[in-house]
Amino acid sequence: MKYVKQIGIVLGITMAGEILYQVLPLPVPAGVYGLFIMLAALMGGAVKLESVEGTGNFLMDTMTMMFIPATVGIVESIAEVRAVLLPFLVIIAVSTILVMIVTGRMAQWVMGRKEAKQEAKGGNAA
Repeated sequence: MKYVKQIGIVLGITMAGEILYQVLPLPVPAGVYGLFIMLAALMGGAVKLESVEGTGNFLMDTMTMMFIPATVGIVESIAEVRAVLLPFLVIIAVSTILVMIVTGRMAQWVMGRKEAKQEAKGGNAA
């Protein structure tokens, strides 16, 4: 019964994302709306992590199986993919490197701010 409730919460939030997708004239996928609703609900305390953790873990564990149909589709249309394979590989490599650089810089920036706040607290107390 616990998992039925968890699946109900996840599906309800997913449905809310689908409704927002239909209502709002923005080029944002319904899944992204659902993720932001879930994030807001978790951060706001409307949904407790324990209320969706089991279902979330199951979905994360089975995520690789969700990509099997897409992979089969790519393999079936390999002739069309070959024509754009090199540009795709270049784009993937460049964007991966850029994401790694930006993520690293942001992590350094956040850690620096955190250390500066801790130093400021320690300096005021002395």
